[in-house]
Amino acid sequence: MSNLSSRLKSIGFTGRLFIMLASGGLTSVDTAVEFPVRVIESGPTAAVIAGQYYGKLFNIPEMFCFDMGGTTAKSCLIQGGVAGVVPAFEVGRVQRFMKGSGLTIQVPVVDLMEIGAGGGSIAKVSKMGTLKVGPESSGADPGPICYGRGGTEPTVTDADLLLGFLDENYFLGGEMRLDKEAARQGIEEKIARPLGVPFIKAVWGIHDLINETMAGAAKTHMAEKGGNPKIVTVTAFGGAGPVHAYSLARKLGSPRLLVPPIPGVGSALGFFTAPRAFDMVRSHKIGLEEADFSAIEKMFKGMETEAAKTLVKAGTAENIRFERSLDMRFVGQGSETNVPIPAKDFTKMKIEEVRRLFDKIYKNLYGRTYPDSPVELINYKVRASLPGRPLQLPKIEKRVASLNDVIKGKRMAYSPIAKDFTPFTIYDRYKLFPDAEFHGPAIIEERESTVIVGEDASISVDDLGFLWIDLRY
Repeated sequence: MSNLSSRLKSIGFTGRLFIMLASGGLTSVDTAVEFPVRVIESGPTAAVIAGQYYGKLFNIPEMFCFDMGGTTAKSCLIQGGVAGVVPAFEVGRVQRFMKGSGLTIQVPVVDLMEIGAGGGSIAKVSKMGTLKVGPESSGADPGPICYGRGGTEPTVTDADLLLGFLDENYFLGGEMRLDKEAARQGIEEKIARPLGVPFIKAVWGIHDLINETMAGAAKTHMAEKGGNPKIVTVTAFGGAGPVHAYSLARKLGSPRLLVPPIPGVGSALGFFTAPRAFDMVRSHKIGLEEADFSAIEKMFKGMETEAAKTLVKAGTAENIRFERSLDMRFVGQGSETNVPIPAKDFTKMKIEEVRRLFDKIYKNLYGRTYPDSPVELINYKVRASLPGRPLQLPKIEKRVASLNDVIKGKRMAYSPIAKDFTPFTIYDRYKLFPDAEFHGPAIIEERESTVIVGEDASISVDDLGFLWIDLRY
């Protein structure tokens, strides 16, 4: 990182180089070098921070960010306009997607859910004679069969192509031609025949099963956080995210889907929306009744001082905002509940006040609380942040006379509602204009990704180019 910073200066770069942290903030190169472990998982985190920014921009407090790439699908529930941060996560898992099989790292990280579901996820027939998709992936090399780079295992991308969702002549904006016939042969030989099912049933089964896997994991994730899929707006990122987001939203029962411009590089855009921030955590388990509030205030002050010194490296010491919270739990519990507390002198708070804050959040999460059960404090957290520098998204212009000029044509694609191939209208996203409105079935194409919308949904475009997709049930 130091070498990168030096080389940038040597070629005349006069700006500042910032590094994304897993906790959702930006920091200086010096701080990243000092705490390299805090950079792990920062890429997927950036997409969530972009989603958080969009939520505030459009006043949508409850969002579900869904980022699907080539090997994995990562998602995060945003509640009250804020993405949750947890004090630890696992790395180096022996079994990549199995909790408990890796090394726990005690640093703050945005609360991401990760499952083995991506465009490269491999479909196979299990030992039980059933269809299985993922978590194994073909990766980018050799990649799906349709890439024509030596891949022999059928994948989700192969199925998406054969379902008509992808255009073999417009992948990566036409830079890479996909081999549809090879994908067809691979799925026929390795999935349809061994299962003894019609070809189209095998192809749709791959696409639908990966969506079902993601929806099941998403529902569990939301339930653990006290979220409600019936009220969240699903936001799609990644190359494969917009292809699967409509079906995922339907399985969740979510009323609305939001697809931002250039969703395929949503993580990159997230870097421009992230604040300069740094998180501090200290651990000390003690019962609330026995806690020394003066010692806790001293701990908070020390973390604020340390975080402020770190922020100076990323900008300025002026206008630093501090946010405090506690991780609390009932005595004997194995998991904690995060409780934001006022950023004031902790010694002026009363035990009853802290307990009320805990009970309120716990009841919102789980439907009830236990007033007679003692609670304990586990972690003490501080986030220090500098004022944000709002990203100015460019407004799109009307470059064509009517919606007919946006239409590229029609393509037969599979509809789960009709249970057959039906004509989907194809739209050029780059020609869409403000206030444009149309209905599914539709395919909206751009270089980095493709948006699929069924016939039970309507699409509208705002002046920033966001696609607002309303689903009917």
